Amino acid sequence: MASPPDTSKTIKLERYNSYLRRVNSTKLLNASSKLLFRATLLVALVLIFFFTINYPPLSDHMGGGAHHVHTTHNFLSSAFYGGGVGGTAWEKQVRHSSTPKRPNGMSVLVTGAAGFVGTHCSLALKKRGDGVLGLDNFNSYYDPSLKRARQALLKRHEVFVVEGDLNDEPLLTKLFDVVPFTHILHLAAQAGVRYAMQNPQSYVSSNIAGFVNLLEVAKRANPQPSIVWASSSSVYGLNTENPFSELHRTDQPASLYAATKKAGEEIAHTYNHIYGLALTGLRFFTVYGPWGRPDMAYFFFTKDILQGKPIDVYKTVDDKEVARDFTYIDDVVKGCLGALDTAEKSTGSGGKKKGPAQLRIYNLGNTSPVPVGKLVSILEGLLGTKAKKHVIKMPRNGDVPYTHANVSLAYKDFGYKPTTDLASGLRKFVKWYVSYYGIDTRVKREMDINKKSSQQTEESG
Repeated sequence: MASPPDTSKTIKLERYNSYLRRVNSTKLLNASSKLLFRATLLVALVLIFFFTINYPPLSDHMGGGAHHVHTTHNFLSSAFYGGGVGGTAWEKQVRHSSTPKRPNGMSVLVTGAAGFVGTHCSLALKKRGDGVLGLDNFNSYYDPSLKRARQALLKRHEVFVVEGDLNDEPLLTKLFDVVPFTHILHLAAQAGVRYAMQNPQSYVSSNIAGFVNLLEVAKRANPQPSIVWASSSSVYGLNTENPFSELHRTDQPASLYAATKKAGEEIAHTYNHIYGLALTGLRFFTVYGPWGRPDMAYFFFTKDILQGKPIDVYKTVDDKEVARDFTYIDDVVKGCLGALDTAEKSTGSGGKKKGPAQLRIYNLGNTSPVPVGKLVSILEGLLGTKAKKHVIKMPRNGDVPYTHANVSLAYKDFGYKPTTDLASGLRKFVKWYVSYYGIDTRVKREMDINKKSSQQTEESG
């Protein structure tokens, strides 16, 4: 009888092969783990590098623990748009929005496009056939939902608003690579006189550093765009001559906001002189109207009167009424477009000046100062509600008690002539306000009755 075959060697060989497979598998797992760890570490270091560049230490930006409302910049967005990979769909939107529809139309970059004046100017430019591209950082200085609503309004009129910051140079460079802008309407700024006492750094970052960054990108463009930008009547500061003229002194600012706007005028002069940029500054006087800013007196007076809250009405230290040269938004828009239409071409190319360039400054006001008390009275009549007035002395917060614009230069150069009185302008604002905030009460009914009564009077006359 044959003996069974000896399988011990085969079993040992299979065990040895199994052992080798386990050893190799362990080595492969260890190698993969090391590779994954190194890759993760590399990605983390890259992200930390970008984060460090885009987010300097908080102590550098926020003195004294001040509330930082300026929108924190998204560094991934910066890398995406600034790195030359904006994407086909994104670039298509940018080009479509900025392409003029009329012969010899402008291609205008509007900064602060989701702001009050920016929205109205963008709509007016688009309506007449110019190409318009908006830029806005949607900061939270006041309710961002209002800015988003303006953005939606612009979108319905085929105006694309790029979300980004003036200090994002790669993004600005990318926009100029995609579109050869003929003009810039620079309206982006940190607004408000009193808020500068709480967060001064935001004014320096936006009104000075942001403006310089925009000018740096514009000076390198070929061709260079012509630039119209928003200064402020606040630059007149402690000047007591009235009405305010462009020839009056502006070296005594009464607020940090005014100082940054005055600095902007000097910076504009420098870039005009060195690089040949054509620049026009517009000194706005208390602009009001539909889609306005909630931090302005006429706006929060309306809100507080409707809610039955008291309102602060200031008087000067010598018991005089504070008066403002309230300017309706449609008049300001006409001034902005007039300045754009008469702006000459910049004379530089690739950062080098080739000849003298246009440099202008204008007042855009209403030429008829109105006491704040009268403003309140008009609102009381429109809202059908008496205001609970709290009269107090004006604090030393940078506000000036009286503003009055001389606009003869703007009239001479581009026909600027304000035509809207305060009562008419406030009526349009209140109509928008009650509609936007859904106040479907007696306010609307009374306004409709007043409108019908006015129409019947005109017909009978």
